[in-house]
Amino acid sequence: MRVLGLVPARGGSKGIPRKNIRPLAGKPLLFYTAEAALKAQRLTRVVLSTEDAEIAEVGRQCGLEVPFMRPPELAGDETPTAPVVQHALRAMEELGEGFDAICLLQPTSPLRGPNLIDRCIALLEESAADSVITVLPVPPEHNPHWVYFQDGQGFLKISTGERNPIPRRQALPPAFHREGSVYVTRRGVVMEQGSLYGDRVMGFVVEESASANLDTPADWDHAEALLRASQ
Repeated sequence: MRVLGLVPARGGSKGIPRKNIRPLAGKPLLFYTAEAALKAQRLTRVVLSTEDAEIAEVGRQCGLEVPFMRPPELAGDETPTAPVVQHALRAMEELGEGFDAICLLQPTSPLRGPNLIDRCIALLEESAADSVITVLPVPPEHNPHWVYFQDGQGFLKISTGERNPIPRRQALPPAFHREGSVYVTRRGVVMEQGSLYGDRVMGFVVEESASANLDTPADWDHAEALLRASQ
C-alpha cells in the first residue's frame, strides 16, 4: 500500500501565534512531527502542505518535502481539513505520484512516535476499514449513556435516546473520543466522499500519557514539560 504522509501547517493561528514553527523544548513544533513521519516505515513519502514561505523553509530544514504550495484560500481559520487533503492528493497526482491512502499528521500532536504511525497504517491494511484514527477512552462520567442533552423545554434527555441511564459503571460499554495524532484514510474515501472517516472507522487506542494536542498556552506548557523530561 502506497501511503502519503501529509503534514498540514498553515501560517495563521489565533490561540498560539505562529505555533507551527514556534520553538518547543528548543526545536520548532514542526520538527517533532517531521521526525516521527520520516522514521515511520510504512509511509511512502512525507510532504508538507503550507501556504507560508517561512513555514515551508522550516519544513525543509526538518527534512520534509515541499513539492507544492497550498492555495491561500485553503489556509483560512474556517477551512475544513478534507479539502486540504484533497488538494495535496491532486497535487501529487499531477506530479505523477499516486497513493492508496493518506496519513494526516498534524504538528499539534508532537508526542506521537513513528511506531504509532506504522501500527495505524498496518491496521488499515489488514482490515476492511475506510479509515483508522487514534482515540482515547472516555471517562465513565462522560460516557454517552450518562450524558444528557437539554431539549427545547429544558428537560434532560440521555444522549443515546434511552429512557433510563445504565445504573452501574461496570455495565457501561467502552466509549472513545478522537485523539488527533494520526488519521489514515483510503484515497477513494477522501476524494469521492470528501471525508477523512468514511462509513467504517476503526480506532487505535493510545495512552493518555503519550498524547498531547496543542490548542492553548497551557497545552503548550504541558507538552514542553513532558518533552524536556524525556530528553
